[in-house]
Amino acid sequence: MSIYESLLTINEPPPQIYVNLACTYLYLGMYPESEKILEKADNSPLKTRLMFHLSHKMGDEDKLMDYHQKLKNIPEDMLSLAAVHYLRSHYQEAIDIYKGILLDNKDYLALNVYVALCYYKLDYYDVSQEVLAVYLQKYPDSAIAVNLKACNNYKLYNGKSAENEIKSFLDHVTSDFTFGHELIKHNLVVFKGGNDALEVLLPLVDVIPEARLNLVIYHFKQGEYTEAFELIKDVEPSVPQEYILKGIVNVVMGQESGSREQLKIAQQYFELVGNSFSECDTIPGRQCMASSFFLQRQFEDVHVYLSSIKTYFFSDDNYNFNYAQAKTALGNYKEAEETFLNIQSEKIQNDYIYLSHLARCYIMVGKPQEAWELYLKMETSTESFSLLQLLANDCYRMGQFYHAAKAFDLLERLDPSPEHWEGKRGACVGAFQLVVAGKQSSDLLSDIIQLLRNSTNAQVESIIRIMKRWAKENRINV
Repeated sequence: MSIYESLLTINEPPPQIYVNLACTYLYLGMYPESEKILEKADNSPLKTRLMFHLSHKMGDEDKLMDYHQKLKNIPEDMLSLAAVHYLRSHYQEAIDIYKGILLDNKDYLALNVYVALCYYKLDYYDVSQEVLAVYLQKYPDSAIAVNLKACNNYKLYNGKSAENEIKSFLDHVTSDFTFGHELIKHNLVVFKGGNDALEVLLPLVDVIPEARLNLVIYHFKQGEYTEAFELIKDVEPSVPQEYILKGIVNVVMGQESGSREQLKIAQQYFELVGNSFSECDTIPGRQCMASSFFLQRQFEDVHVYLSSIKTYFFSDDNYNFNYAQAKTALGNYKEAEETFLNIQSEKIQNDYIYLSHLARCYIMVGKPQEAWELYLKMETSTESFSLLQLLANDCYRMGQFYHAAKAFDLLERLDPSPEHWEGKRGACVGAFQLVVAGKQSSDLLSDIIQLLRNSTNAQVESIIRIMKRWAKENRINV
């Protein structure tokens, strides 16, 4: 840039100076300056391509379409078109252009890297690896290609295999290696699950676009939701990942603060991604639609979308947590119970949403004792009181009167209100009826009478008298 600018001061500078200077401005992110200097440049295919890219960078859709029409069917113009398709997340369109050029120019090996990058963005990681191998066979020391291979390994296998790929590459490069160094440092943080995130990512926030997003993810995983929100609140999302991350952060902030407005914003972000042409058939796109419907409590639609990606998330705890909740809402209690029990995360297992939903599933499939044991493991809190209410009412509704009586008995002791006594009385009488009908063991009769005796209501003695009379007639010792 400095050299070109100094050449502008001489008399009659070479005509190509203007367009070349505009190129340097573009690469330096000085888009208005680039556009202004191009006004002095003669018309040329390079100027057209440059204006096409600038229109995209500056978000001028009218100009973008105008210069799109001026592109010719030559490799340079088509490569510019493919690049802008890629930057606008139109990956399949970019692939079609690259493949078309490769058909006529098999020696343009670098295009295989671009194609592989598009497949990576479409979540076809195995296809990406195959295409990338063509380039790596000839250029095994390419920083960009090795980095992409590592990213594919991360998605296909785990962070360790990705990390090993990068380390093997770094062992063979010279100590003065600088190209792509920041990118590789950034990705190693991701491969290591966020280790050194603050130290490495913070200085890269304005250098690598993903650094900010990954720092948001780091804070999010640490439970530092406010820090995550502060980092992303001013980001104007332009790619699916940004929309998704803003949606997720807004969900948590909305749930933490009870803000319906933030939940609505999140739902709209998810819907935008899920309905977009480029994402509607991708796994993240379907997750977004499921999340959008979840926030609208449209669980049939949630179930449809989550079922379509089930094979990819069989052992993913977060996926199973949402999937099981959707099944519970639809009354598929047996399947929901199995899905809840697949979850390994202790954090989720101790979450009230998990406990209350699993308890309901147990009750609905006829396992009230398992639901009762979930309650017994909880420490006394407002959440344990809520679970007790759920147990009492759901067991009563399902005719599991003995467990309903036990739950209402505890509720009455904690809060001696008429409603809790009435619930307990009905449950005890219901349990007695099941004993009389031979559907419940007569051994429970003593427990039922003891539960009644825990109450001071005037009706207790007359109810117990009837129960004892029946026991005596049937020679049952109570």
